[in-house]
Amino acid sequence: MSLLRKINAKATADANTGFGTNPGSYGGRFINKDGTANISKRGMPFFNRISWYHTMISMPRWKFMIILFSFYILVNFVFACIYYLIGVEYLDGIETTGSELVKFGKAYFFSAQTFTTVGYGHISPNGFLTSSLAAAEALVGLLSFAIATGLFFGRFSKPIAHLKFSHHALIAPYRGETALMLRLTPFKNTNFSEAVAKITLGMSVEENGTPTNKFYSLKLELDKINALTLSWTLVHPITEDSPLYGFRREDFETTEGELMVYIKTFDDMFSTDVVARTSYTFNEIVYGAKFDMMYTENDANTKTILHLDRLNSFQKVEI
Repeated sequence: MSLLRKINAKATADANTGFGTNPGSYGGRFINKDGTANISKRGMPFFNRISWYHTMISMPRWKFMIILFSFYILVNFVFACIYYLIGVEYLDGIETTGSELVKFGKAYFFSAQTFTTVGYGHISPNGFLTSSLAAAEALVGLLSFAIATGLFFGRFSKPIAHLKFSHHALIAPYRGETALMLRLTPFKNTNFSEAVAKITLGMSVEENGTPTNKFYSLKLELDKINALTLSWTLVHPITEDSPLYGFRREDFETTEGELMVYIKTFDDMFSTDVVARTSYTFNEIVYGAKFDMMYTENDANTKTILHLDRLNSFQKVEI
C-alpha cells in the first residue's frame, strides 16, 4: 500500500505553513528541538548573513562569557605587544632590568589598567607614541565596555518563554479511541496567561507518483487556556477527520513525519507575549503510552506541588 493511501482523505492539507512541498529540497527535520529553524544559509559572505547582536544575545551563557574573557585577554595582549615593540623604557615606573618576559608582563598589566581606565598610577606613558597608544586604548576600552554592558542588559532583560516540553509525544487511549498527546510546563517563577497552542503535522507522501510534503493543522481538544501555571497536555483526538486516522505503530516507524509545536503566551512580568517552539519526528512518538500526573497536593492540603521531574514520565499501555 502506498504512503498516500495511508493518509486520511477527509483531512485537509494546510498550504500556509511557510514550508515547501518538495521533500528533496529538505534535509532532516523542519524545526530543531530548541525551536530554531533547521536551516543553514549560504550564498552570501559569512559576516553579511550573521547578526552579531542576535548571536550574542541568544548564545548559551558559557559561550558568551568565554567570548568576553577571550576578547579582553586578546585585546590587552595586542596592545601589550605594541607597547613592548615601542619600548618599555617609555613606560615610566617599569624597571628595565629583568627578563624580557617580566617586561612584557608589566606592559600587559599596564594595558589592562589602561583598557579598564583603572589607572593605578604606578606606571604611566612617556613620549608621544606611547601616550597616543594609551589614549587610543582607553577609547577602545570605553567603547568595548559600553557594548558589553548593552549585551549583558539585553540578555538579562530579554523576554523568554521559560517552558519545557516533554521529550516524547504519545499515542494514548482517549475516550474510547486514541489521541496524540504532548506535554509542556513552565519551570521558573513566571506567570503566564492567555496561552495559545498550535500543532502542524508535516509528512512526506507520494502524490501522483511524485514525492511531496503535506502539512496539516491538527485540531486540539483545547488550543487556548486562560492561565498556564501547571502542566498543559496538548491533546489531538485521532478522529475520522484526523490525518493520523488509521495509523498504527508500524506506520509511525516507517513514515517520515514531524510535529511542529508553537506556543504563544502572555508573560505578566514583561507585559508582552513570548513564544516557544519545538518539534517531534515520528521516531520521537511513543505508540501506546500515557503521561503520569505531574502535580499533587501537599500533606496539609494547602498547596499544589508541581513535580517538574515528572514532565517526561509516562507508562506503557495497550491500545
